[in-house]
Amino acid sequence: MEIGMLWFDNDPKSEFLSKVKKAAAYYRDKYGEEPNLCFVHPSMLDSLQLDPGTINICSHDSILPHHFWIGVQQNQSANPDPVG
Repeated sequence: MEIGMLWFDNDPKSEFLSKVKKAAAYYRDKYGEEPNLCFVHPSMLDSLQLDPGTINICSHDSILPHHFWIGVQQNQSANPDPVG
């Protein structure tokens, strides 16, 4: 993914997956395209929470905690290593 949308959500009452879904819904409404890739900081991941469905969730140290870099991966053959 070369272009994406940066989403911030630090609500302590929301679960990780609901934050991803909220970011995906906003992306879909704004850009008219279904996101399929989301990068998060490794500290945000909990193996019990991972059920990404159609969104490939990956971690990367360059993403700040509570931030979600979400978008569309155009080249599916260059799939990053998913988490979980």
